[in-house]
Amino acid sequence: MSIQALIQEGWLAEARRVPSPNCNERPSGEVSLLVVHSISLPPGEFGGEAIEQLFTNRLAPEAHPFFAEIHQLRVSAHLLIRRDGECVQFVPFNQRAWHAGRSRWRDEGRWRESLNDFSIGIELEGDEVSPYTQAQYRALCRVTAALIESYPAMSAKRIVGHAHVAPLRKNDPGPAFDWAFYAQQLSRHSV
Repeated sequence: MSIQALIQEGWLAEARRVPSPNCNERPSGEVSLLVVHSISLPPGEFGGEAIEQLFTNRLAPEAHPFFAEIHQLRVSAHLLIRRDGECVQFVPFNQRAWHAGRSRWRDEGRWRESLNDFSIGIELEGDEVSPYTQAQYRALCRVTAALIESYPAMSAKRIVGHAHVAPLRKNDPGPAFDWAFYAQQLSRHSV
C-alpha cells in the first residue's frame, strides 16, 4: 500500500475508528500544521479506556478523582497513538478536532491563532517524562509521511509540539519526546 493510500476520505486506513462528537468543519479547508501532544489518563498511567472515553464525552467522573475535574471537557484529537503503536482515530483529518485550545504559531512571518482551524492533532499516549516507545515513533512517522503526501500545504517543517504553540499553558509532548530521533526517522520516509 502506498503512503498516500493510507489516508482515504480523511481516515487513516490502519486506524481503529472511534468517532468523536467534538469536531466540526474547518472554516477554510486548510490542513497545513501538525501538533504533537501527549496524554495519559489517569495522569501517569497507560492503557485502559479513559482517553477514548474523554474524547467521546463518556468519561465517568466517579471512576477517578482526576476524572471529576475533567469529565465535562469537550475535547478531541484526530489520532491517538498508543504505547504499542496502535492508532485510534477520533476525527477525520479533513475536519477540525478540538485539540490545541488557546494557542498561536508564527507562520511565515505572521502570528496565527485558532490553530484547530488548520492543524491536525496527534496524541501520543505518554506522560511527558516517560520515554515514548519505538512503536509510537514508527507509527508517528508513518502517519506523518502519509499526511505530508496527502495534504500539500503540510511539510516536515510544519510540525510542532503543543508546548511550542501554547507555552504558558502546556508542556507536552515534553522532554521525553526525542525530536531529533523523530526527524531522523521521518527523513527515512522520504518526506
